[in-house]
Amino acid sequence: MVFLSWVRPTTQDQNTCINKSGTFNYDDRYKGATAKSLSSLQQDKALSNDGFLLNNARVLMGNGIDTFEKGKTALRTWRHFGMNWAFVDPETPIQQGAKFCICVKEFLPWLMMPLQVVYVNETKTTKNRGASFGFGSGTLQGHLLAGEERFSIEIDENNQVWYEILSFSKPAHVLSFVGYPYVMLRQKYFAHESAKVMLKHINSSKS
Repeated sequence: MVFLSWVRPTTQDQNTCINKSGTFNYDDRYKGATAKSLSSLQQDKALSNDGFLLNNARVLMGNGIDTFEKGKTALRTWRHFGMNWAFVDPETPIQQGAKFCICVKEFLPWLMMPLQVVYVNETKTTKNRGASFGFGSGTLQGHLLAGEERFSIEIDENNQVWYEILSFSKPAHVLSFVGYPYVMLRQKYFAHESAKVMLKHINSSKS
């Protein structure tokens, strides 16, 4: 089962995809794993033994609480998907259990890939510690990959603001099995472009 559209998917198209997608397509024991650090996932032998590969990008957005708050707002409104070839319905709520589609244009057709928000984590600033906001989403039946991805924004103890994408995945369809090296390249390209649109949003919204 693959969800395709020859034109930019409408809200109705996305809802149809979500309604047909069913349950998560990866093992329950890995649900929420992206809430951990990269180093923790790198040490998790079960993930690698099950064929999952890690993908990580961490980009400096700037400094200060104002930049952090703008980055948090950007994530809540899906600005990190603000590209002409990839988008998520900006009305999708960032809350546990919410289902949504990532719509990606690949050559001629658009792909609609269903996911569900697994968790939302937010920490507040405390003495000698920064703050963070992030959420993780797991792949559903009909997604070309199996796995989970976390988007987060963090202000560290040095007042620096970081945007991070952390995921683990493996092929879940014959198309992704055949073209997995290409899929991995696209993941890295998306991370690069997503960081660019986040920076653009943060800089354009500065007073």
